[in-house]
Amino acid sequence: MPVAASAIYFLNLRGDVLINRLYRDDVGGNMVDAFRMHIMQTKELGTCPVRQIGGCSFLYMRISNVYIVIVVSSNANVACAFKFVVEAVALFKSYFGGAFDEDAIRNNFVLIYELLDEIMDYGYPQNLSPEILKLYITQEGVRSPFSSKPSERAVPNATLQVTGAVGWRREGLVYKKNEVFLDIVESVNLLMSSKGNALRSDVTGKILMKCFLSGMPDLKLGLNDKIGLEKEAQLKSRPTKSGKTIELDDVTFHQCVNLTRFNSEKTVSFVPPDGEFELMKYRITEGVNLPFRVLPTIKELGRTRMEVNVVVKSTFGAKMFALGVVIKVPVPKQTAKANFQVTSGRAKYNASLDCLVWKIRKFPGQTEATMSAEVELISTMAEKMASTKPPIQMEFQVPMFTASGLRVRFLKVWEKTGYNTVEWVRYITKAGSYEIRC
Repeated sequence: MPVAASAIYFLNLRGDVLINRLYRDDVGGNMVDAFRMHIMQTKELGTCPVRQIGGCSFLYMRISNVYIVIVVSSNANVACAFKFVVEAVALFKSYFGGAFDEDAIRNNFVLIYELLDEIMDYGYPQNLSPEILKLYITQEGVRSPFSSKPSERAVPNATLQVTGAVGWRREGLVYKKNEVFLDIVESVNLLMSSKGNALRSDVTGKILMKCFLSGMPDLKLGLNDKIGLEKEAQLKSRPTKSGKTIELDDVTFHQCVNLTRFNSEKTVSFVPPDGEFELMKYRITEGVNLPFRVLPTIKELGRTRMEVNVVVKSTFGAKMFALGVVIKVPVPKQTAKANFQVTSGRAKYNASLDCLVWKIRKFPGQTEATMSAEVELISTMAEKMASTKPPIQMEFQVPMFTASGLRVRFLKVWEKTGYNTVEWVRYITKAGSYEIRC
């Protein structure tokens, strides 16, 4: 459900109304008095940003020395409301030269009223893009609303971008070398039992793009997702090629992606913004390729000694390697010192973290490394060490590897001038919450 705001107020720290705008007639003009009396005067501003008074909800946020209050008379999406406030403040700052405070509001109230009429209609958020709004609201700061700039060229572009939904890219871009950089960045999460069984594993990923393309290109991205390949086979009336396919969950796209075409053809087609942006996010819960397996063995030798053995095996390809591998093995707080033997990297006892930290700068694929440690403990009056031990944690980065198995099958670029494009694709997998129970 969208915001459906009934009114919006801009207050200073004393509670004086700087600017207000009523979008619906289901609330009275004195609603701000209820906000002052029940929230500001009771010193409850810092407790919760959402309060219900009578039949209305007050959603408020403090920016600098200004409170922005949205009054809602029905059930609404609170996250959408706060997102609107954040985007609106960014818009105001772009007009005010980066400042948003009480003085900026008092000096630009005419411009703010004009913007409030554009960015919200009958309580529903509209376009908040500074690039588009500046095409036809040309007033800057405290300048006169009658701009001296010619409007004959700006108005057609503004109308096209507002109604044609291509506000993320301006026309007339020219590059000497047309390039597209595509990065697939994944975070693999794991919770493994002490016996080596995966209790929970999933992958969260995102596709980042950086486009330096001339004109108004149309891009088409093909992935090895199961649904997309099956839909492509139906459209082409031929069987799919053999190869691993994956199932994407919880997919979210950048606004540039043509969702109608994706729903019908399962094809990611889009007109990209200029520069860097996040094309899509996704999650994988089945068929996760774990880059590392960790086999720990911890023995308690009396009250004052422990023996720790950790074997780490890399499961990715032999031609690949991991960078910045860190294994943190928790030890009791009464640890005095530890003596290590490692086959690769360096290990030490970190007293501030209460763990053994084993670092390996470069870990090749299809290999294993071992750490053995003798831990000496300070004798205490406690009968026994705590039975619940924190899990072993791991950090790493594996270039050119995806734990989900996601692969880019093709990246096609069409533009009416037919120029040549250079595409660069890169993969990287990082550790999210990668934990192994002892």
